[in-house]
Amino acid sequence: MKIVFIRHFKTPGNEKRQYIGRTDEALSERAEEEFRRRREKSIGGLYPPVQYIISSPLRRCIRTAELIYPGQEIRTEPMLRECDFGEYEQKTYEDLKNEPEYIRWLESGGMTAFPGGEEQTSFRRRCVDGVKKWIIRILDEGADSAAFIVHGGTIMAVLSELAEDAYEFYHWQVENGGGYVAEVMPEDWKNGRKMLRKGKRLS
Repeated sequence: MKIVFIRHFKTPGNEKRQYIGRTDEALSERAEEEFRRRREKSIGGLYPPVQYIISSPLRRCIRTAELIYPGQEIRTEPMLRECDFGEYEQKTYEDLKNEPEYIRWLESGGMTAFPGGEEQTSFRRRCVDGVKKWIIRILDEGADSAAFIVHGGTIMAVLSELAEDAYEFYHWQVENGGGYVAEVMPEDWKNGRKMLRKGKRLS
């Protein structure tokens, strides 16, 4: 079974390089227009066709799914939403670079809890659990492909845990609109080896 992970298109906050987690932003007009231009110029489509579409419940992901896969049913999963950045929400590196707590967070590799936000280990666990839940369901229903339209942090959390090739969290960072494709082997999952094989970036 083919599994595709796609990071949502840019929001106004993304364009300002802000930390956007729980904030439920819409996509920027520029991002939607850029996608339409790319789609018009493409031969054979920009993204792989899929049977199932699972999205974070935040507007930026749902709208991205609607644009990429028009007319298809979109199922939402709360466990796939982005990390809550707490006091860092809607702030930039320039806003925070002199804050001692932010410096400690950077030095920890992003592993300390955000002030007033979500603890990193809990965030990563819920993302992985959310994807596992849906892959099991999709396998049970006999589908051959699915796309997860989610957030950059969600993709990094899932692939750093489930990818056959063991790389650390930030290795899997991807630009807005970018993503990865991987394979799920039903026999792996039936035998308790819950992994994603042959992961590669979308071209």
